[in-house]
Amino acid sequence: MKLVLVTFLLVSLVLSSSLFEVSMAGSGFCNSKCEVRCSKAGVKDRCLKYCGICCVKCKCVPSGTYGNKHECPCYRDMKNSKGKPKCP
Repeated sequence: MKLVLVTFLLVSLVLSSSLFEVSMAGSGFCNSKCEVRCSKAGVKDRCLKYCGICCVKCKCVPSGTYGNKHECPCYRDMKNSKGKPKCP
């Protein structure tokens, strides 16, 4: 019985932390910054997705629609599995 309770608590903790990260991605700060950043993107939904991921991790988004990544080194330095820039 104790094992079941402990397992339930651990699973609940993992799920709640995952939901917390998803809710942070939808925060007003990230939404507004990524809307500006992705306003001229060809594939806007993909841009918003990756910008949101980067914003949550780095807590910043470079100004403008392109470039200016020197303003946010964390955003600039994030790479995907192929070694290319992850953040738009």
